[in-house]
Amino acid sequence: MVDVAQRANVSTATVSRVLNDSSRVSAKTKQKVLKAIEEMNYIPNASAKSLRSQKTRTIAVVVSDIHSSYFAEIVKGIENMANSRKYRIVICDTQNEREKEVEMMSLALDRTVDAMVFVAPIISNEEIEAFVDRGYTVGVIGRHIDHPNVPCAYTDNVKISQEVIAHLLEKGHSRIAFLSGYADSTDSHERLEGYMKALTTAQLTYDPALIENGQFNENGGYDAFHRLWAKSIGITAIFAANDEMALGVYRACRELGIMIPEQLTVIGVDNNRVAKYITPKLSTVEQPKYAMGALLVEKLIDQMNDNDYIDQRVFKVDSKLILRESSSISIDRTGSVST
Repeated sequence: MVDVAQRANVSTATVSRVLNDSSRVSAKTKQKVLKAIEEMNYIPNASAKSLRSQKTRTIAVVVSDIHSSYFAEIVKGIENMANSRKYRIVICDTQNEREKEVEMMSLALDRTVDAMVFVAPIISNEEIEAFVDRGYTVGVIGRHIDHPNVPCAYTDNVKISQEVIAHLLEKGHSRIAFLSGYADSTDSHERLEGYMKALTTAQLTYDPALIENGQFNENGGYDAFHRLWAKSIGITAIFAANDEMALGVYRACRELGIMIPEQLTVIGVDNNRVAKYITPKLSTVEQPKYAMGALLVEKLIDQMNDNDYIDQRVFKVDSKLILRESSSISIDRTGSVST
């Protein structure tokens, strides 16, 4: 199929769509692909197609880091819903490696599982679409994919950032740093986009010195904050793209003798369980993680069993900014603080 794609000068996803008679390919492109198929005498593997009728009643859940409470809550929702529908799940921890995500697809290829759920995937939309166009069942959490056979559950990451920055601006902050996550993460990109849009709306100049990558984990947040603080650029607030990185900021602040929120405001995302128990309690954004997992796998099972699937494929769930002690102090232009 790769050879056919190269000869026709199209993507493998397009070849897959032609083979599956998808309506998403233009007549001209379809003709070009069919000509290449004929010239190369390419014959799709019929025995592989026949294997797809076998059922294992097993769903693979692919996550980047199972130790993160964000993924753990989603998996809990998936597992409880799957069990109620007499399905079981297998958890695949890719440790934030793109190659492992691609490798996990073999579970569906050899029919070890009936379907796959990718939670905040690193692989591209096009790769997922091509896989689905080959006849495999895939759902996605944390990203919207515009494909009729890919159920999605996600929150509006741009909106999340805009609400956080709006709150910080109301508190008088203008030097707001942002800790991003994995370089290939859609969540990270979209939250950065929201951060930048909020600054533009407030007519504040974007300063790349205020951005550091914390890799979505505590140690990464710790290191990223040390890099930020060493720049001496007048930061008064930190917006961490998840709570794990915010915890790293807390640890760094304790070492540096920086008081939260008196000297630095900190806000995270996810509302991890620990957020309300640390001192000071962490302001954060609640995402309905359990609900996303349960909704997504319910629709995925409906799709596999030809139930009422067409009524809704995309679940855009609401988030909520939860204000606690870590963002309770306001500042004015002179640097004075007030509660």
